[in-house]
Amino acid sequence: MGVALPLHMRSTTLFACLVTLCLAGCEARSLRGPQGLSPVTRAAPRAASAEAAPCPSFKAQPGDASLQASAVTAEDVAPAEPADALSLPHEEHLAPVDHLGRARVLRQEGDLAGALTEARRAVHDAGEDLDARETALDHLIPLARLTGQKQLAADAYEELAHLFPDGPEPLVQKARILLELGQTESALHAAEAALLLDPEYPEVYQVLGRAHLAARQLKLAIVRFQQAVHLDPYHGYALNNLGFARLLAGQDEAAVEALAQAAYLLPYEGFVHNNLGLAYERLGRYEEAAMAFDTALRLSPKNRKARLNHARLERQTHASAQVQAVSRERAREVDPG
Repeated sequence: MGVALPLHMRSTTLFACLVTLCLAGCEARSLRGPQGLSPVTRAAPRAASAEAAPCPSFKAQPGDASLQASAVTAEDVAPAEPADALSLPHEEHLAPVDHLGRARVLRQEGDLAGALTEARRAVHDAGEDLDARETALDHLIPLARLTGQKQLAADAYEELAHLFPDGPEPLVQKARILLELGQTESALHAAEAALLLDPEYPEVYQVLGRAHLAARQLKLAIVRFQQAVHLDPYHGYALNNLGFARLLAGQDEAAVEALAQAAYLLPYEGFVHNNLGLAYERLGRYEEAAMAFDTALRLSPKNRKARLNHARLERQTHASAQVQAVSRERAREVDPG
């Protein structure tokens, strides 16, 4: 026959039993482990506390995928993509492999794709070694361009910009490649970031002008090219682009002035002389235009634009000569009396 306990002792004993059962449930679940949780959604382990935490009771909500998952799928354990598209993970070798040496050999043999693969492996092996990574990226960039993978080259310049955040050149080069890819807005962002790093660097204004020109923002393009020429008066390419932008804006006299300087500084560039010929033609200076087109074709025989401009000017000159001849004949037929 049991002894009846006072009411306050019965309440205390019941509370102790409940705590014991709850702790036992927590321990049992910790021994089973977090089965059914995806590696992606599993929370990071916390440091064990001196006292056991209370074990709350709860129900899984309909939208709680981490609790409803009953098995680990192949997607859960698939290897993550590399942190960047530049490095190429590969099998480890017992002895170190000179991947850049392999890249040089393959490039000499004409295997550009293989050389690019080796350069990407060198980027992977460089790890946190900044000098080694820079060297590998310097090899990767021209190979990426030669194989037509310009976006990869742009990504490499972005990586160099992160490795060396104080210099504008990687961002300038990235902007140039993005312009070649037709990504005008992204090129503008890269060039503007370079401008913040060095507002005295002429190439920043040159690439900014080209980006504005691609966006048909002629006034902004002209301003940027003028800034480039102001910083470097002997920048023939900036002068050419300034003259070309002025041609598009209908500023023919100013275009001739800039393009004549560009042709003087870049006497071997056929496209500069072609632009100068167009400017002369706009002003009706046909003999000078013909000479400029002739020079452009001599320097660049395959320059289709120069060939078409030269042929058009010849037709116009011939037609004008015929009109003048007819006018002279008619003048002789007029009876002066």
